[in-house]
Formats: sequence, structure tokens, C-alpha cells
Amino acid sequence: MTSTPSETRPFHAADLGTLVVMAWSGEAPDGDMPYLLAYSLGDGADGPEGSTAAVEALLENNGLPVGGDLVDGKARPSLPVSLLVEAGSAVVSMPGFNAQCSPPPEWLAAVGERGFAYFVFTTRPWPEAEPGKPIEPEALAAFAGADETLNAAAHIVLPARSLRG
Repeated sequence: MTSTPSETRPFHAADLGTLVVMAWSGEAPDGDMPYLLAYSLGDGADGPEGSTAAVEALLENNGLPVGGDLVDGKARPSLPVSLLVEAGSAVVSMPGFNAQCSPPPEWLAAVGERGFAYFVFTTRPWPEAEPGKPIEPEALAAFAGADETLNAAAHIVLPARSLRG
């Protein structure tokens, strides 16, 4: 039996910089779609380029292709990424990364309806979108919808779990 060696890229958490997760919902033909966007501010030890490389390594080491096909977490129960939705909060976890955000009520309703969120984890830094600073919907749409953002991201359909089962 032959196996291909699995090689992980070097990963240092300090190189990631500040990671942010943002939740919003958007209109889709079959109802609102809950989205999650994860990005770095690009303020890691080696600047924006280092943050980009570190996020890329984090994603690849967790089996999430950057710029590749959509990963269906519903069909891959062993996926090392999870989404817990509880008490008005969303928590995304994977080896090397845990983040929590407080999504708006319409996002909570959409994820409750669908049972999953569309998670985009981009390697493209967004230094202007700091935690606690308001982000205009136009700025979010411009960044999240940009080819540079989407082509530099892992795209995952992430099942939502709760403590109640």
C-alpha cells in the first residue's frame, strides 16, 4: 500500500495578526443566506504579507483549499472546522483559530432556518475593518465581494451546531 506523505506548512500564530470574524445575511433566491467572513487585519509580526502567508498556511494545514472548490462541511463530518451558535453568539473553531462574534438577529434567523452558514476565510488582509469600528454596508460589500478577496479564500458550507443538539 502506498501513501502520499502529508506535509504541513510552518505556522506561527503571531504571524496571523488580529483575526476578525464578521456575520451578516444577504438575500438569496431561496431566502436569506447567513454569511461569515474571517480575515486578518494584516498586523502580524511580518506585516500584511506575513499575515497573508500565515492565514494561507492555517487554512491549508486544516485541509481547506484557498481559491479552490467549495468545501461542504455537511458532507465532511471530519472537517476540523465547526460553528457553534448559542445564546445569540456564533463561535467558529479550528485548530489554530477560535473566534466569536455577535451576529445580527436576521443572521441568527437565517442560520436557524438553513442550519448552516456560508463561511469565507480570506487570506487577504482588511486593515480598515477593525473590531468595534462600524463598517458601512457598502464597504463590506466591496471587500467581501471583490475577486481579490474571494479568490484568496477558502469557501465552506459550515453546519451550525448548538449545545441543545
